[in-house]
Amino acid sequence: MSTVDYIRRSLETSRMITLALIDDLKETPFQPPTSNGGNTPMWILGHLTYAEANIVEHIIKGNDNPLIDWKPVFGARQDPPTDESVYPSWDEVRTKFDAVRTQTLALLEGLSDSDLDSPTKNCPEGREMMFGTIGGCCMMMTMHPLMHYGQLADSRRMLGRQPLQA
Repeated sequence: MSTVDYIRRSLETSRMITLALIDDLKETPFQPPTSNGGNTPMWILGHLTYAEANIVEHIIKGNDNPLIDWKPVFGARQDPPTDESVYPSWDEVRTKFDAVRTQTLALLEGLSDSDLDSPTKNCPEGREMMFGTIGGCCMMMTMHPLMHYGQLADSRRMLGRQPLQA
């Protein structure tokens, strides 16, 4: 298996298991994972979508993030807004997630394993280890959904739901 194939399979696996929880929470999109709040399913879905678009379009390709208008709501390193009216609809965000992932997979189609060592166009300063190469960005995109998986599982538990069966 090539490294690009490994990345593709890892993206699909992390998408599949994370979206199983996200889709199960569609009717309760603002359920926090703890009694003290936390990242809600809606915020996680939008954040994953915004971040992946930013990694592919802005960091790797050097373009503007097509979802830059989402940054105040879904950007990293800030508390998710508690005002539900500032969020797009669940269906809009969920559909956009799939579109962004399709674009990510299209990017992979044109890459060889040696391309993974190529530098990115807009690596954030101080984050070279994660975002300095195309391969580093791909690694982050495979891991990022799983970073939020536990929060989604906890949101389900707060609702009294049992773990999903594999």
